[in-house]
Amino acid sequence: MDVLVTGSHGLIGSALIRTLRTDGSRVRRLVRSEPEGTDDVRWDPIAGAVDSARLEGLDAVVHLAGAGIGDRRWTPARKQLILDSRARGTRLLSETLASLARKPAVLVSGSAVGYYGDRGDDLLTEDSGSGDGFTAEVCRAWEVATAPAAHAGIRVVTIRTGIVLDARGGALARMLLPFRLGLGGRIGSGRQYMSWIALDDEVGAILHAIRNPALSGPVNLTAANPVTNAQFTAALGHAVHRPTLLPTPLLALKAVYGGELVQNLLVAGQRVLPRRLESTGYEFAYPELDSALSAVLAAR
Repeated sequence: MDVLVTGSHGLIGSALIRTLRTDGSRVRRLVRSEPEGTDDVRWDPIAGAVDSARLEGLDAVVHLAGAGIGDRRWTPARKQLILDSRARGTRLLSETLASLARKPAVLVSGSAVGYYGDRGDDLLTEDSGSGDGFTAEVCRAWEVATAPAAHAGIRVVTIRTGIVLDARGGALARMLLPFRLGLGGRIGSGRQYMSWIALDDEVGAILHAIRNPALSGPVNLTAANPVTNAQFTAALGHAVHRPTLLPTPLLALKAVYGGELVQNLLVAGQRVLPRRLESTGYEFAYPELDSALSAVLAAR
């Protein structure tokens, strides 16, 4: 396959590229920085600039680019950047792909379980409606921006990804130090659900979406066994052989990241099921949290 990947420097993108190249695919990267090789294509998603001629003849596109959503306080300017980097970047890419003479067969475009908002114990599938809050707003705009590609006959899959587990990056990497120091604990009540997926399964599910013509529209990329924050805390403490008795101080988190970010990303929860992955035959390498944590910690 000839595959274009955006967000290639991120946790998911870099792992996906390694797997694609190992499988013998040619990978082109759509990058904002200076190209590092002949297969890199420069773009500026905010300015609306992309070299469309370099995108002719692709088999598939995986679009993962977007400003980090959980790494700094949500000021008004930061929130606008988070939204624009996804909605405007996705629309530019979708319109560009739609204009090509030799269009790709499929566009796999990022989204997140934040689409569902804070839903308590509700079991959520791809047919569940969107929720409230900033993350839901971003995800709706992100998914709608793929419309030009779909209207041009490109099969579009929007992947609603949960918390991706890998010890080398993402949320789990930020958790490891306090947990290894014995300072890890539940957040808030601990009753909020965390829908997670191991990095290997995230990559596997993206490849499944590329290769399976039965998949289109939203697809939840989460393991089939979401857990509460209290359950996740206990499992991670067990995996690193440390106690998890003291709750994480919310005031300290809010002082660093702001109340809105903490509420949306840490206190809110979604209990999400991967119905469309399962119905099209995807088999999870790590369906249970304990085995997933053991594997990613061992890999590190």
